Amino acid sequence: MSQPWLCPTVLLCIYGFFCSYRPLEPFLTPFLMGPDKNLTEKMVVNEIYPFWTYSYLVLLFPVFLATDYLRYKPVLIVQAASFIVTYVLLVKVRSVPSMQLLEFFFGLATATEVAYYSYIYSVVEPSHYQKVTGLCRSVTLLGSAVGSLTGQILVSVGQVRLFYLSVITLVSSCVAFVAPWFLPMPSKSLFFHQIEGSSQDEATHEPMNSSPLISTLEDSESNRQLGADKRTGLKKRTSSAGLLEVLKMLWADFLQCYSSSTLLTWSVWWALSTCGYLQVINYAQALWEKILPSTNSEIYNGYVETISTLLGALAAFVVSFVKVSWAVWGELALCIFSGVIAVCVYLMVTIKNIWVCYTSYVLFRATYMLLITIATFQIAANLSMKRYALVFGVNTFIALLLQTLLTVIVVDSAGLGLDIFLQFFIYASYFTAVAAIFFIAWLYKIVKRRRSGDQTDSGLNVLASTEVDTVVSKDMRHVTEA
Repeated sequence: MSQPWLCPTVLLCIYGFFCSYRPLEPFLTPFLMGPDKNLTEKMVVNEIYPFWTYSYLVLLFPVFLATDYLRYKPVLIVQAASFIVTYVLLVKVRSVPSMQLLEFFFGLATATEVAYYSYIYSVVEPSHYQKVTGLCRSVTLLGSAVGSLTGQILVSVGQVRLFYLSVITLVSSCVAFVAPWFLPMPSKSLFFHQIEGSSQDEATHEPMNSSPLISTLEDSESNRQLGADKRTGLKKRTSSAGLLEVLKMLWADFLQCYSSSTLLTWSVWWALSTCGYLQVINYAQALWEKILPSTNSEIYNGYVETISTLLGALAAFVVSFVKVSWAVWGELALCIFSGVIAVCVYLMVTIKNIWVCYTSYVLFRATYMLLITIATFQIAANLSMKRYALVFGVNTFIALLLQTLLTVIVVDSAGLGLDIFLQFFIYASYFTAVAAIFFIAWLYKIVKRRRSGDQTDSGLNVLASTEVDTVVSKDMRHVTEA
C-alpha cells in the first residue's frame, strides 16, 4: 500500500536535520572574537549581531506572503541557499561590513523557516498531520542537540580548532541544500492558492503539537510555524486569491482572533517573553566569554546548549501530565515562571561564576520552553488551522518588533551600546516587569470574578426573596379564604 506522505516527510527530515546540525553555533562568539577573525567584543555585540534582528524583522512579513504565493518549495530552496551563503561568508570574511552581510543572510534563512513548517501540510492528508509534524520537529531538535554535542566533543576531546567547526557546519548546509530539490511541488497553499469549495473556518483545530516534546521547537524555534486548514469535501481544482483579498482576509481574521481575552493574554506573554528570550540566547555567549575567556580556559558551551535543549524538551513533555485549570491559574503561572526567568538572568549577570551562569542558562531555557508549550496549547485550542498560522505569525512579528526596539536602544552602537553586563541586568529587569504585568492581570481577574460572584449572589438573593414573598402571599390568601 503506497504512502504518498512518506517520501516528502523523509526528505524534509533529512533537510531539517542537516540544517540544524551546526557544531559551530555554541562557539560562534568565541570564534568571532578569537584569532581566526580577531574581532572585538564591541564589534561583535554592538555592531554585528543586531543586524540579524533587523533583517529578520524586515523580512518576516514579506517572506510570510511570498512563501504562500510561491507554494513553499522555492522558499525552502532559498532558505537552504541562504544557509550556504551565511557559512561561506563565515569561513571566508573578516571585516565588520562583511559580517553584517552575513547576519542579513542568516536573518533571511531564519525568516524562511516558515516554509519548512508549512510545506508538509500542503502535500499530506490531514490524518497524517500529527505524525509528520512530530517526525519533522523531533528530527530538527535532534539535529540541533547532536550538532552542539559534536562541536563540544571535537573541541574538548579532539582539540579541533573552531575554524574547522565552521567548515563542518558549511558542509552540513551543502548536504541540506540537495534535499528540497526532490520535494514535490504543492498544488495548493494556505491563502493564495486554495481549493475551491472549501470552507475557511469550517474545521476546528486540533493542536498540531499534541506532544509537548514537539512544541518545544516553538523557541526560535520558538515560533515561526504555519498550519493548513483541515477541510472536508475538497475539490481537485484550485483558485487563486489576489494580494488585496488575502490582506483583507488576514485583517478580518486578526480582529476576530484577538477579540478573545484568553487568546490575547497568552499572546501578550508570548510576544513579551519571546522578545527577552531571543535577546538572552543571542548574547549569552558574549557574557560567557566575558566571564571566562576561551583563550585562557576550556569552555563547555556545547554541553550547555545540548543539555538545555533536551531538558527544555523534557520540561515541556512533563507539563502534559500536570492537570491545571489554566483559565483560573494562567496569569499567576505566567507571573511566577516569568519571575523564575528573571532570577535566572539576574544570577547570570550578578554572580560572575561560569558554572552558575551555565546552570542559570539551562534553567532559563527549560522554563521558557515549558511556558511556551502551555501558551501554544492555550492559543491553538479553539483556532482553525489558518487562524493558528496567523496568530503565531503575528505574535512572532510583535516579539521581533519589541526585540528590535530593545536592540536599537540597549545593544546597537548607534544607541546606548551598553556593556554586556549592563545589557543582561536590563534583560533581568525586563522579565521582572513581565512578571509584574501578569501579577496585576491575575489580581484584576480575581477582583473581577469576586464582583461578578457578588452580583450573582445578590441576584439569587433577590430571586429567592421574591419567591418567598410569593409563597407567603399565597398562604395568607388561603388563610383569608378559610
